[in-house]
Amino acid sequence: MASLLELRGITKQFPGVLANDHIDLTLEKGEIHALLGENGAGKTTLMNILYGLYRQDEGEILVNGKLVSINGPTDAIRSGIGMVHQHFMLVPVFTVTDNVMLGEEFIKVGDFLDRKKAADQIIKISEQYKLNIDPKALIEDLPVGAQQRVEIIKLLFRNADILIMDEPTAVLTPQEVEELFNIMRFLVDQGKSIIFITHKLGEVLECADRITVIRGGKVVGSTTPAEADTKKLASMMVGREVQLQVKKKKATPGDVVLNVQNLKVLNPQNRLAVNGISFEVRSGEVLGIAGVQGNGQTELVRALTGLTHAVDGRISILGNNATNAAPRTITKFGSAHVPEDRQKDGLVLAFPVAENLVLNTYFEPPFSRGIITEENEIIKNGQELVNKFDIRTPSVTTTVSALSGGNQQKVIVAREFSRPIKLLIASQPTRGLDVGSIEYIHNRLIEKRDEGAAILLVSTELDEVLQLSDRVAVMYRGQIMDVLEGDQASKQVVGLLMAGIRPDEEIRKKAKGKKEEILLT
Repeated sequence: MASLLELRGITKQFPGVLANDHIDLTLEKGEIHALLGENGAGKTTLMNILYGLYRQDEGEILVNGKLVSINGPTDAIRSGIGMVHQHFMLVPVFTVTDNVMLGEEFIKVGDFLDRKKAADQIIKISEQYKLNIDPKALIEDLPVGAQQRVEIIKLLFRNADILIMDEPTAVLTPQEVEELFNIMRFLVDQGKSIIFITHKLGEVLECADRITVIRGGKVVGSTTPAEADTKKLASMMVGREVQLQVKKKKATPGDVVLNVQNLKVLNPQNRLAVNGISFEVRSGEVLGIAGVQGNGQTELVRALTGLTHAVDGRISILGNNATNAAPRTITKFGSAHVPEDRQKDGLVLAFPVAENLVLNTYFEPPFSRGIITEENEIIKNGQELVNKFDIRTPSVTTTVSALSGGNQQKVIVAREFSRPIKLLIASQPTRGLDVGSIEYIHNRLIEKRDEGAAILLVSTELDEVLQLSDRVAVMYRGQIMDVLEGDQASKQVVGLLMAGIRPDEEIRKKAKGKKEEILLT
């Protein structure tokens, strides 16, 4: 019996890059097939070919045993193939109904849009697949997890049987991830089939029926969750043994570098997001801030880095008043910043790699002479940092938008770490990265700590905070619930604090000195 979907010998080449090299892949009816690989391995390119956004140079696609020609998304949809992109394709100011029917409009007498008919269909789909979406809601008012469900409804509205999900958990909270997995399992139970693109080892072991690993544009093997573990998958992805636990020596904290007192910050809706918090970070230590996304961490970091103003309180960096200072001033105090949103706050996507590597120093020698830019020095610096930080790019003159997410993050790390720094503020530094890139970023953070920098790590990945931090502060509803020494910061204690619950003394005593095995996956 023929597979539901079969890709044979798919090959795609871009200038200087062989993205897909004769890839074979099958998808059976009613299964979740995980496509696992590092950033830049060729996973998304392969799926973009399947969805018609790219055209393969070689190879063929079969659906239900029949050869199909996919020259665009319309052909893919006609073949029952739909795709939920990593970056959602939604119009924020439109309702759910208008977004879902965009390009597939229902028309009534007089050439008017039949929104009621479309909304009724959305309600029917939402109820059938337990997606819980209001067709009248505005997209901009929905949380990220709900927006993703709208994308799924768009595919079901178009009668897709094959759902491609590209890094679907990259922007979700842990709770939203679990909800998504429940939805995926229910979709499969209802007869749909899913290709799940990811680089997160734990996720594929939890939800996939089969796993295919791609490395360097080639399939390097297939397995199942029953036959694999995180170490095996990591080795297949990266081509070497990967250290899944961070090795670090005990911290030796020095003087206070960052001092925050009674800080209050508003969110974009002018509500108090950071509510009078105080803490300090010393040289030679990592202070991790744990918490569910949306409890004030983003606003805290933006205030500390000069991207937004505090309404009260004081920020001091090495004794300098940094309260509401400009980002360039804060940088001159010896501060570096790895931002939460690398594309919005960390890079100029239209600029070349070399220019992104000097965004905070381009106005200083040797990169400028007065108002004249020294292009040769910028190129030379770019080539040195690309080699030192293993940034995978065809050239330093390549626009940074053409790089994978992991390599974009390496550009930021290279820029921020390649100058003398006293304070590093790293917000969600490994969000959306593969296991090899996570290992790399974690090691660089500990190196900076051991060189004497003060590290403020803000992450919604609890395992990451517990692995890297010498002390852990837990934020809940804009306040710090507690600051724990490393040997007190168990998953149980921190998890309770993240939910706004103060654990009793008995739980704290049991946690002291007990460290769970925590993997970077």
